[in-house]
Amino acid sequence: MSRPLILVLGDQLSHDLPSLREAPPEAVIALCEVAEEGRYVPHHPQKIALILAAMRHFAADLRDRGLRVHYSALDDPDNAQTLLDEAERLARLYECDEIRAVRPGEWRLWQAMGERAHAALPWRLMEDDRFYATPEDFAAWEKGRKSPRLEYFYREMRRRTGLLMEGDEPAGGRWNYDHDNREPLPERLEVPAPPRHRRDDVTREVMTLVEEHFGDHFGDLAGFHWPVTRRQALADLRHFLAELLPDFGRWQDAISDEAPFLFHSRLSAALNLGLLSPREACEGAEREYREGRAPLNSVEGFIRQILGWREYVRGLYWTRMPDYKRANALDANRGLPAFYWSGATELRCLRRAIEMTRDNAYAHHIQRLMVTGNFALLCDVAPSALCDWYLAVYADACEWVELPNTLGMVLHGDGGLMGSKPYCASGKYIDRMSDHCRHCRFDPKRVVGDDACPLNSLYWRFLETHRDALSGNHRMKLIYGSLDRMSDDKRAAMRAQAEAFLAGLETEPAYGRGVHRAGYHDASRDEPSDERETC
Repeated sequence: MSRPLILVLGDQLSHDLPSLREAPPEAVIALCEVAEEGRYVPHHPQKIALILAAMRHFAADLRDRGLRVHYSALDDPDNAQTLLDEAERLARLYECDEIRAVRPGEWRLWQAMGERAHAALPWRLMEDDRFYATPEDFAAWEKGRKSPRLEYFYREMRRRTGLLMEGDEPAGGRWNYDHDNREPLPERLEVPAPPRHRRDDVTREVMTLVEEHFGDHFGDLAGFHWPVTRRQALADLRHFLAELLPDFGRWQDAISDEAPFLFHSRLSAALNLGLLSPREACEGAEREYREGRAPLNSVEGFIRQILGWREYVRGLYWTRMPDYKRANALDANRGLPAFYWSGATELRCLRRAIEMTRDNAYAHHIQRLMVTGNFALLCDVAPSALCDWYLAVYADACEWVELPNTLGMVLHGDGGLMGSKPYCASGKYIDRMSDHCRHCRFDPKRVVGDDACPLNSLYWRFLETHRDALSGNHRMKLIYGSLDRMSDDKRAAMRAQAEAFLAGLETEPAYGRGVHRAGYHDASRDEPSDERETC
């Protein structure tokens, strides 16, 4: 009689997991806390606490359903402290004849599991069908196309699922309402307070454990606010649909100096852990539109982030790895600015984004793309350095979604596979879409001088530096036309301003995964598309 060990990972906390659906009565379900997974980058303490608390609650739920569960706690004396070794230890302990695992969220684990597939204690790997599309589905859609583009994939997914469709046509007559979703914040705006979930004994115990083992990592644990059970995640979904979705669209790209969440859902972490399914989120949003409680531009924008962007980046990740991770099309090699760990910068937009990240393990997609990401792009920060930072500091960061967004979308490191042009911007963008500049000592209208916003000169320097790679892009022609109309003296002054700023910028060595900064434990429109989505 077969007795498999079914390994459930921290981002697979769903009873709809294929390995759980097919589990025989004799199966042993294993969930493992291991130090290796908390330290291969210095993950934010809130991120670690979220995953461990959610895992412990899910294990209790499995036991309540009568399943045989082994839970390896981080401080168990027999814990092997590496995921695969611990799973094999448990399989031997329970005399299991195989280990079953569903595709994880990182190539490194998938590869390592595959290498053990034919060992004496074999690993049986299963596809994760909780997404709308498998990697094989994405590869089939992409076959024969000159270049993949989100918009065409998104349309195909709309047709396949029927979401926001009227027969063969999109609801409202348009596929994409992003042009309606770019309003800056008004001077006064009341934002509904997010739900605050009760910390039960399990969650409090995890927070104590995380403080003890990972308290030296970047991030403040005090503001922990994440859902750690399906019930809490569903409460967050209901709150978003009722209170935030109606205004989500028009202020989707706005940035506030004070309000970190605005009308964003903050559901990505629960979705990525498995506490929510993408189908219930998309279908819930569509229902709000159909029943007249939310406008189409908001609902379409939200569904596009999940049905379009989330599925698209996952397809790119799994069909391009492992080579994708090494891409660096702009040959960027500067280390991460040191203030990304401290927030100690005079640029108000960056300081507030980093402070909000420290406090909440969260920053919304425009802060990631157009503030911390844009600055790193303009400074030629190495993709490996920024990718590791994004993976470490955000609670919703799994490599399959973080890497394409950071390396491809933010840094244009894949040469245009993710985004058809670099999303670079000067201080004018921040001034238009946020209220940061009124609190900043730098003037977004000035390009040179002591009080000039550094983003302005960095922007023009970036364009000059990468002219050979970018000037042939038809979406960049107007920008390069503006640069060419400037006098030689003006270009020289801007270049000197930018180079002086970069010369004084304290950075860490450009590094890749597995090498941590000192102090941490040892152990990333003319076309029918607008690609600014979740990072």
